[in-house]
Amino acid sequence: MYYPEELIEEVRQKNDIVDVISGYVRIKQKGSNYVGLCPFHNEKTGSFMVSRSKQIYKCFGCGAGGNVFTFVMEYENFTFPEALKQLAERAGVKLPEAEYDENTRRQVSRRAKMLALNKDAATYFFYQLRAPQGETGLKYFKDRQLSEETMKKFGLGFANVKSNDLTLYLKSKGYSDGEIRDAGLATYHEKYGMSDKFWNRVMFPIQDMNHRVIGFGGRVIGEGEPKYLNSPETEVFDKSRNLYGLNFARTSRKNYMILCEGYMDVIAMHQAGFTEAVASLGTAFTSGQASLLRRYAENVILAYDSDGAGVKAALRAIGILRDAGLTGKILHLEPYKDPDEFMKNLGKEAFEERIRDAEDSFSFELRMLAEGYDLKSPESKMKFRSALIEKLYRVSDQFEDAKPFIEMACEKYHFGYEEMCKSVTAFAGRQELNAGLIRRREPESAPKQEKKDEPLLKNQKILLTWLADEPSVYGKIKKYIAPGDFSEGIYRKAAVKLFDALEAGAPPSPSAIMAALQADSETGEDEQKEISALFCTKISDHLRQVMGIRDVDIEDKAAEFDTRGEKEKALHDIIVSIKSASLKRAMENGSGDKGSGGKVAFDRILEAKKALQELQKTHISLN
Repeated sequence: MYYPEELIEEVRQKNDIVDVISGYVRIKQKGSNYVGLCPFHNEKTGSFMVSRSKQIYKCFGCGAGGNVFTFVMEYENFTFPEALKQLAERAGVKLPEAEYDENTRRQVSRRAKMLALNKDAATYFFYQLRAPQGETGLKYFKDRQLSEETMKKFGLGFANVKSNDLTLYLKSKGYSDGEIRDAGLATYHEKYGMSDKFWNRVMFPIQDMNHRVIGFGGRVIGEGEPKYLNSPETEVFDKSRNLYGLNFARTSRKNYMILCEGYMDVIAMHQAGFTEAVASLGTAFTSGQASLLRRYAENVILAYDSDGAGVKAALRAIGILRDAGLTGKILHLEPYKDPDEFMKNLGKEAFEERIRDAEDSFSFELRMLAEGYDLKSPESKMKFRSALIEKLYRVSDQFEDAKPFIEMACEKYHFGYEEMCKSVTAFAGRQELNAGLIRRREPESAPKQEKKDEPLLKNQKILLTWLADEPSVYGKIKKYIAPGDFSEGIYRKAAVKLFDALEAGAPPSPSAIMAALQADSETGEDEQKEISALFCTKISDHLRQVMGIRDVDIEDKAAEFDTRGEKEKALHDIIVSIKSASLKRAMENGSGDKGSGGKVAFDRILEAKKALQELQKTHISLN
């Protein structure tokens, strides 16, 4: 145990799960629960549920679930001790020094060391900017009209012209060559030894949600290639899970985000008061970053450069945003190239007006498509029509009702609506036919094999959830089943804690039991993931399992399955399944015993076998 169980429970109780999750995800109250779009997979219809009464969350789309610790671990990519520490700080709970096992100590120490190393590097760059050798870097930022306050807010710095300044500084702080290389701050050459990755560049520290420095971007001063250089991905820096400026933008309280291409665009916009601006991290915008944006806003305004490359990037980003269930709009910056240049010339009010007049993404796509054709030429217009049909087909595949899009295109470019609908339908038929032919040519993949113990573990999770949801059931079944009947490991440990609470007549707290298991020093990484599902498996899962019912049929069968008779039968089947597996384990474990000890084990197995036979004939009443 890293920390006393009582302390972990105190931290959990002082961090209401709804309050914590709503700081990351947009959730709305629906009845006694809260719902929203799941932050762990792309979806357009919210299947993510948070229960304040149970202090757990569950996504009915991807299956993610757990308590407040699980959420922070999954969202922030934290270990349990890191999640506990963050939540303790949030609640004002002081943690004692934890005792770690060797493996955990190494993992925590390595991540902490890398974060500390990045922080020291950022501090070094910050002071270099204000030293005599940073004069050219400071001039660059001042020429871009950045205030001292803005430079401090974003921690802007300078990497000296010398190629090993930072390495020497970090080594003087006690970091090894390997640690500096692993953080992406230096490279090693056989001939020249260690040299800094960043030199003669203005530096942009990249921060995570908690304002911790996780990487860097650097722009060269004067001539040099590459113009922009970014940190490689490391244990603490994952580009798909971060956006530049999001640590500030997520608290902007706007119902939209502004997505830029560069660091300077974000900084200039924040300085002007547009704190909802973010940028991708030196790479093309990704689906992971779109999912990240969806946690904070439903609408995204693209403020990309107005040149050809910017238009191409915007068209690509629109598709990614649409796939993530976000509404995209295009900010027009002409006659200027980027937001920074626009702001300097026309100011904040003009920029606000451009935001209000931002073009919807579909209109932008149509306009860009049409620019590639001479619509005065009949031949060229027919080619445009063919391209338009394909575009409308793609849109109809993404929206349930594509009619408004077809109507808009037909009105704008003077095509017949009915004829266009027929053409799009015909195109869709050809695509499906081609896809079918391709599938027939491809060898069928082997069906996914269910793990041998998966049905048993699912039944154990169902029973744990059932007892936590309906404690009165415990009195009906306690003479038939005990914690020792559950599989060894987290299932048995969870059963012990749950049964102890039920026996004492105390209201069971799934969230508290999960927290205690997460904190157990013997809990491995795979088990940490399994813990999140312990109390999130419903009776309907048993229905799927034994009756082969598809997800879409569950609601139709719910009323039938909610009858007492069906529930009693399901409960009986689940307990028999768990007891049968328990007996089988006992027989396997006892088969090698010799002497008097073996006879005792044999007698116990006989008793258990008789008890199971009686249970199979027994009706368990829920009256």
